[in-house]
Amino acid sequence: MTKIAFIGVGNMGGGMAANQVKAGAEVTAFDLSEVACARASAAGCGVARSVAEAVAGADVVITMLPAGQHVRSVYADHVLLNARADALLIDCSTIDVDSAKAVAELAAAADFRFADAPVSGGIMAADAGTLAFMVGCEEADFPLIEAVLDPMARVIIRAGAAGAGQAAKICNNMLLGITMLGTCEAFALAEKLGLDAECFFEIASKSSGQNWSLTSYCPWPGPVPAAPSNRDYQGGFLTNLMLKDLKLAQEAAARSGAATPLGAQAGALYALFAGLGHGDRDFSAVLQMLRGRLDALDDGASA
Repeated sequence: MTKIAFIGVGNMGGGMAANQVKAGAEVTAFDLSEVACARASAAGCGVARSVAEAVAGADVVITMLPAGQHVRSVYADHVLLNARADALLIDCSTIDVDSAKAVAELAAAADFRFADAPVSGGIMAADAGTLAFMVGCEEADFPLIEAVLDPMARVIIRAGAAGAGQAAKICNNMLLGITMLGTCEAFALAEKLGLDAECFFEIASKSSGQNWSLTSYCPWPGPVPAAPSNRDYQGGFLTNLMLKDLKLAQEAAARSGAATPLGAQAGALYALFAGLGHGDRDFSAVLQMLRGRLDALDDGASA
């Protein structure tokens, strides 16, 4: 039985750890949140009192942490000092490329195998075990990493060497943030022009405007039953998390000299929406701001 230490079992990590348990792994979890630890315990995970305790004796260490500084600290101060010498280390956090490369260098210097493997899919996919993983690692290590990630995944793609997983993630999510805004603007305009939303969805989903934000995650309630828009935009991928990813993309663009004007504008719009008090809503809820219907979020009304 594979022994997995899972550090960070919040909204995303909790579902991921639970799927490892379902696949037959022995999972020991650690999180600073007692609520998260209790949830992990209910899902069949053991709960450790510290990172050091969690990783001791583990075959695999998986981390899912908020930001680059947390990943750097957890690995430098805890994981690398306490993990078994042959343990496989996988960071699934979404962080800046420089931090991912820095941690990979620390791990390599200590003779550990390490991968940055951020995910796409949100809380529902984490719970369902259908996340998409973008992996940065040594090519020779990828088959083992792929096997470890499989219980949590719909697709696993090696993007390249250390840091490539994070690069792929921030580029992908910048594209997602932009296409969601375009989809929301189209629905808002269609409404003003008197088009029925269901009819517009049927046309756009079969025409050149078709995109994932429309057909898999529709911001207008109704056409895609599983979308957060049908749950008052609760759960899913929080606006604050999209804003975090867009900030990472803009920082990367500034460092590399890439031109990303739409990414910058998308970040500004999500920042405005979050600033109005809706950062904890799914990012598709920005539709209601574009419609001038923020009251629909406040009273729980549908479209």
